[in-house]
Amino acid sequence: MADSAEARRKLKEAGFVYQGELSIGGSSWTAPDGTSVDVVEGTEEWWDSAIAEAQSNRDAQGLPILPLRYLVLMKFHAGHVQDLADVTRMLGQADDETLAAVRCLFARYPPDEQGDLESLIALGKLEMQS
Repeated sequence: MADSAEARRKLKEAGFVYQGELSIGGSSWTAPDGTSVDVVEGTEEWWDSAIAEAQSNRDAQGLPILPLRYLVLMKFHAGHVQDLADVTRMLGQADDETLAAVRCLFARYPPDEQGDLESLIALGKLEMQS
């Protein structure tokens, strides 16, 4: 929680405007230039690994991004219809190696939800065929 308070303090000091809480944990902000920014706060044990791996998984701008398997896990836990739709599209486009990594992560953290994961993979693959 100390990290959360510190992040929020730094955002305010930088001119970001607080908009509200995220249902998955964290908060939504508006940057000084008007850009919307969501700050996700996770407390599950897998977050440390996800953040560490994001440091070497950069986007075109050089910003760290969560590896796909962690993004899928985060959206799966959020459970919103749009998040699950995002998951099916991501998994439907994923190659076998990526799917194996997602399955491996799900086997460790929500092992009782493997069946749901397989259903989302199948739906995603069907969606990509049409």
